[in-house]
Amino acid sequence: MKDSGHGSRIVTGPFASVAVLGAGAWGTALAQVAAAGGRDVVLWALEPEVVEAINSAHENTLFLPGIPLNPRIRATSALEEAAGAELILAVSPAQHMRSVLRRLEPRLNSGAPVVLCAKGVERGSLALMTDVLAQEIPSAAAAVLSGPGFAKDVARGLPTATTIASRDAALAARVVASIGLPTFRPYVADDLIGAEIGGAVKNVIAIACGVAHGRQLGDGARAALITRGFAELTRLGLAMGAKAETLSGLCGLGDLVLTCASLTSRNTSLGAALGEGRALADILGERRSVAEGVESAPAVVALAARHGVEMPICAAVEAIVAGRMNIDDAIGALLSRPFRAEGV
Repeated sequence: MKDSGHGSRIVTGPFASVAVLGAGAWGTALAQVAAAGGRDVVLWALEPEVVEAINSAHENTLFLPGIPLNPRIRATSALEEAAGAELILAVSPAQHMRSVLRRLEPRLNSGAPVVLCAKGVERGSLALMTDVLAQEIPSAAAAVLSGPGFAKDVARGLPTATTIASRDAALAARVVASIGLPTFRPYVADDLIGAEIGGAVKNVIAIACGVAHGRQLGDGARAALITRGFAELTRLGLAMGAKAETLSGLCGLGDLVLTCASLTSRNTSLGAALGEGRALADILGERRSVAEGVESAPAVVALAARHGVEMPICAAVEAIVAGRMNIDDAIGALLSRPFRAEGV
């Protein structure tokens, strides 16, 4: 703590207690990080079997099997138990974030900031997660955690870097102090829009890269999709007020490269299954985890239309998942686009 010079004291150290809302693979991994940093961690889960497994066996057998969890993590299905923490990490899927925050609001510990860890755009409203938080809990200070990292690697303690974005530098510093580790390295930014757009758009591009893999189009096609997908991500981000340096950093380009380069990604593996000819309903029916790109694709395309931004790869993905275009026609449409200067 330090004195502000006016008789009040500003807290600068780590938050003592952290609640993670959402016990999927990523939420569990972030709970593991916070516990490794010495925080008291409450992990809120909807599934009773997840609560039981974490509290009795210290393992999330449903969403992150085979990885021992820190015994400092305590799971609960009672939101009021999580809401009393000093810091909230909201990891619920983007399309469910509003309902979770609405339930959290009357229970939230006064003054507790909310770090938004979901990557997506709300369908219908086209709201970013920071917009959803501002509408549902206007009193809560906001931050965004986004960047390249797979849950199983983070939970195992493998080296990962990420971005903590907040307009409040002191809050960002406290979040870093609370969850930063030698193997989990948060970098601070003040660009909330850039952090959110990077995370949302890369999931859509990842589906396209997965389709290319499933269709055996080669590494060159994947490299082209990553590069031109990054151009689409950048165009939309800049149109919405993001900073170019944020989009070219960890939570933009870094996250895009990791997600598109590995079938470990839920979105890339989903695209690969589509490329192999499987039906979307069958793929989704086999999975418990959420591939955010499927839900975000229509919202991203609608945002692009709102801002007058051309995003042909995202539009092709949206048409495929909506069932309006088959994969071969979508690939043909992209390949037949007019030649143009690369910077356009």
